[in-house]
Amino acid sequence: MGVKAGSVINRLLYDKAHLTKPSHPSEAKAATAAILSHLSSGHLRKAVSLLFSTPFPFHFSLYSHLFHLCSSSRSLLETRKLESHLVTFSPTPPIFLLNRTIESYAKCGSLGDARELFDEMPQRDGGSWNAMIKAYSQGSRPDEALGTFLEMNRAGFLPNEVTFASVIGSCGAVLEVWVARQVHGLVVKYGFGGNVILGSSLVDVYGKCGEMGDARRVFEEIEEPNEVSWNIVVRRYLEMGEGMEAVMMFVRMLVAGVRPLSHTFSNALVACSSCFALVEGKRVHGVAVKMGFEDDEVVSSSLIDMYVKCGKLGDAHAIFDQPHLKNLISWTSIVSGYAMSGQTSKARALFDEMPERNVISWNAMLAGYTRYFQWEEALNFIFLMQNTTRDIDQVTLGLILNVCAGLSDVEMGKQVHGFIYRHGYCSNLFVGNGLLYMYGQCRNMRNSKTVWFHQISPSRDTVSWNSLLTCYAQHHLSELAMIIFYEMQCETTPNEITFATLLSVCANIFALEQGKQIHGFMIRNGYIIDTVVRGALVDLYTKCRSIKYAFKDEGIKPDHITFRGILYACTCEGLVELGKQYFESMSTDYGIVPRLEHYECMIDLYSQCGYMDELESFVRTMPFDPTVPMLTRVVDACKRHGCLRFGKWAVQRLNN
Repeated sequence: MGVKAGSVINRLLYDKAHLTKPSHPSEAKAATAAILSHLSSGHLRKAVSLLFSTPFPFHFSLYSHLFHLCSSSRSLLETRKLESHLVTFSPTPPIFLLNRTIESYAKCGSLGDARELFDEMPQRDGGSWNAMIKAYSQGSRPDEALGTFLEMNRAGFLPNEVTFASVIGSCGAVLEVWVARQVHGLVVKYGFGGNVILGSSLVDVYGKCGEMGDARRVFEEIEEPNEVSWNIVVRRYLEMGEGMEAVMMFVRMLVAGVRPLSHTFSNALVACSSCFALVEGKRVHGVAVKMGFEDDEVVSSSLIDMYVKCGKLGDAHAIFDQPHLKNLISWTSIVSGYAMSGQTSKARALFDEMPERNVISWNAMLAGYTRYFQWEEALNFIFLMQNTTRDIDQVTLGLILNVCAGLSDVEMGKQVHGFIYRHGYCSNLFVGNGLLYMYGQCRNMRNSKTVWFHQISPSRDTVSWNSLLTCYAQHHLSELAMIIFYEMQCETTPNEITFATLLSVCANIFALEQGKQIHGFMIRNGYIIDTVVRGALVDLYTKCRSIKYAFKDEGIKPDHITFRGILYACTCEGLVELGKQYFESMSTDYGIVPRLEHYECMIDLYSQCGYMDELESFVRTMPFDPTVPMLTRVVDACKRHGCLRFGKWAVQRLNN
């Protein structure tokens, strides 16, 4: 601090001999007029410099006005000059002006100056405490804000609405729900329970802490929630993954007659996107048009994203084509929509037309290429990025590493690794996981271990462990993969992807008992048996010839996807009789009518294993005519196994 506020105050409050007064009142009036003239011309610095050079005090209202202007313009040097002049030429500076000084220091980001002045104040009032608590709260120092609030209570000062607004905000920043509940109790104790601002803040805090039950109860206790209250509860449900509940709260808001904010519309539309609620999204769209929000950039971009996520690219493009709605956000949304739906050519054409781009735009296009394994196009796009833009972030690096993995280009991956090291991305976990995946896919176990043990060891997460586990599994290092799993449980919690990988490992080494243990572990601990895990279980039990055990004893309910996986596994292992049994059991035991893909699997099974008599009987007795791909497979099988008669029949059917 340029001037030590506390020491100046303590020294000057008890030493009045140095003080001077203007020899004529006209001097003060002239100086004040000059200062105000500078202010009216927008010259705050000149105004403060003039005051600072004047050896007599001014009216307190002028100091107050100047502190306000310093706060608004974040002028730290001018704030220090004002404080110095105030405490030098005023024997007992009024508390309210010292409070304004604290507020100004806080706005300028100088919390050290603010705290020093606060600590050295000979007297404080509630405003002083509020100013200091607010300074910490808005200065991203929530722990100090809560600590100062405790000091305030010990000093015997009662909090008011302003105090609680800052304290509740700090609770949300530290995400300590038990602290929030204590503050909530004090809000009620001191009679502020009906305050809509504090109630909304409490809803926000409980929502941030993941306690939506408490958030909802507080919200329902607000007598007349305003548009901010509704926006908070909609947003918090959205962030907790409860998209439909967010939409329902938005509907309640409309029924209550409260006009939504543009961000509330946006949150409602994002909620519809999150649960693919196209019907509800269209209704929100209709309300937005009715209320005149169709030209709002935030709303229009959310509409485009909603239609894209719900698979309605035509509707999204129709909104994008409306006049005055094309901006960087909407351009990026529509490019991302086409890219992530597989229409990368259309996406690239739109990308090339973009009048401006940012790193998100570049990432959206690159993500489309990588998602659909268009590695050459992705590589060319990376070269374009290299020659065109300096915009790059951790997402860009992760996508580039995916391209290296897809191309199995470890040398390019090493170059990217060097860039990551030189530009300070080594501590980024997302990038570290990308490196781990890339080296694993490129079969470079040595560098995988280097990344694992040195680069990301302090911050490894479940994704990191899964990447290493997958790396070992893909390289058929099954025993090592099992060891990694046991080590993983000491550091983090496995997820469904972990177990799907482990089940594949067990299938590869025919470890039926270990697979059963993993399956049982998932059931006992409430893990979801999703499509990926079910497929891995089917693969395990099929390879270990225990599929009936899975269906009957473990209660797996098979569907057409399950049987497709079983038949594919039988084909890979050459288990003709077993595959035949499962195909027949689809309809006889499980009431599942075989689909086209199941017949294709059986044709592949018979063809690959050379069971030509069975193949001919199967094809001739199918309940529909064989398709062109089926006949093509039959012809190829007949050529390989020398079955001329059946081959001629298949060729004739193809020609017809």
